[in-house]
Amino acid sequence: MSTRERYQQSELVKANSKFSRVRSTIESAFYGNNVHEVKSVAEAYELAKRQPGVIETDLPILHTSDLGLPVGAKQLVYNHGKILGRTASARHFVDDSEEDAAALTNRLYEDIYAGHKQKYLKTTVLVGLDPSFSLKAHLMLPEDQAFNLLSYMLNFRFFDEKAAEMYGKSKLYDEGDLYFYFDPNVTDPAYPNGLAIFDAPHNCAAVFGLRYFGELKKGTLTLAWALAHRHGYAAFHGGEQAFHFEDKKDKVFAFYGLSGSGKSTLTHADHGGKYDITVLHDDAFIISREDGSSVALEPAYFDKTHDYPAGHHETKYYTTVMNCAVTLDEAGRKVLVTEDLRNNNGRVIKSRYTSANRVDVEENPITALFWIMKDNSLPPVLKVTDPVLATTLGLTLATKRTSAENLPKGFDMNTLVIEPFADPFRAYPVGGDYGDFKELFTKRGAECYVLNTDAFCGKNIPKELTLEIIEKLVDDTDQWQAFGDFAGVSYMPLADYPVNLDFAEYKQNLRARMQDRLDWLNMYNGEHPKTPLPEEAKECLEKIVSELK
Repeated sequence: MSTRERYQQSELVKANSKFSRVRSTIESAFYGNNVHEVKSVAEAYELAKRQPGVIETDLPILHTSDLGLPVGAKQLVYNHGKILGRTASARHFVDDSEEDAAALTNRLYEDIYAGHKQKYLKTTVLVGLDPSFSLKAHLMLPEDQAFNLLSYMLNFRFFDEKAAEMYGKSKLYDEGDLYFYFDPNVTDPAYPNGLAIFDAPHNCAAVFGLRYFGELKKGTLTLAWALAHRHGYAAFHGGEQAFHFEDKKDKVFAFYGLSGSGKSTLTHADHGGKYDITVLHDDAFIISREDGSSVALEPAYFDKTHDYPAGHHETKYYTTVMNCAVTLDEAGRKVLVTEDLRNNNGRVIKSRYTSANRVDVEENPITALFWIMKDNSLPPVLKVTDPVLATTLGLTLATKRTSAENLPKGFDMNTLVIEPFADPFRAYPVGGDYGDFKELFTKRGAECYVLNTDAFCGKNIPKELTLEIIEKLVDDTDQWQAFGDFAGVSYMPLADYPVNLDFAEYKQNLRARMQDRLDWLNMYNGEHPKTPLPEEAKECLEKIVSELK
């Protein structure tokens, strides 16, 4: 089995590295006499349907038998509060030397005790959909959070008999199962905006005072990605699409960007049916640094409802819907208003059956990595052949925040921010990802491209152009010109987006954006003296900034 849930008596000692104070505190709560185990998706559905405030629409859920749902199950909606995105500021890692681990552990004791008079539900799922990587994850939350429980069971793979059969054949990782304690009803007085305690080396987390389902999904993935990183995989917050051919080698493209950057659009694009395409996932997967193969971590999609207007064919595959308006249609049926009328960032768990070409594992090795940025100093696409620069540009991926995040009041959504490798859910030093990605460029020979999906020199870049660029790469009809005098960097000449590095204003803008990256790197190293980023990344950016003077 992949991870461990049970132990020999001789292993039950304080010195066992699989145990910790935080893990023991969280896991122990799962065995309380106030905790009921939900043993089927159908049971979870009935509990969610009865949860106060949940709306049972008149829209059927498709593939109920395959999903373990009751025949005739309908799409459910749950709307809650003003927090409509993830609260990154609530996250605290007990293994971070800058945190007070003892104080966090004491908060954990008190916050779990504060909820002990409630009744709870628990269940078990798998994270990772192939025997090469499949982890068992346990979730516990209050009884009045049955909707979130059902969403969790539908987003990941519920641990039923079929899943157990696959899990029994899976590769063993000598680590403990994942444990996730979630209680929105308990607000820690010292953390009124929410508290999330992670002990990633021991595969456990606890979240208090936050209702948003994304905390559950991304919190679980944070733990899974950290474990994968420890065992020879690169962790990916992105999407992967493979193109299959009979007359040449298959191409496997991985796209990395924050929510709203276009990664899902690129991952699911069918390119007019011109290619034999399979899709691994559009949000969470891992790539083996040893052989370049990829494994999806979850079967479903946690998508924005706003992306699918009323009548869009993909709305047929909705299951549970969050923070979305409901109204009556001409026949008097309760239906969804999928666009963000009620609030921003309406969300849905959409079943895997929305993608007819889904796969859970991609055996073909990774071909190319695409950093998706929103940086108006960059042309629509760059090709980078220098592994150090390729990795450094992923490290300093420039983008903009989205409504998927719970941001401070007054935050300018147009502010350019750096999000290393488009992954704000890392539970280990960024340098770990730097090494992992660089290995894919050096050891695996993956190519690197930078896509700008925002605007270039004031001219918007439509998704149709980005898709056209992808097709040129697939068809091997791509052509490139040197990007100034920068070694290992070239751009694809496009008539409507001329590149002129002799134009002083453009050159100044490009230099400013590269300086932003260098400033961020210096700031990171200053704040993390014990885990600094490689000197080669700094030197790489310094050279570019110097050449642009």
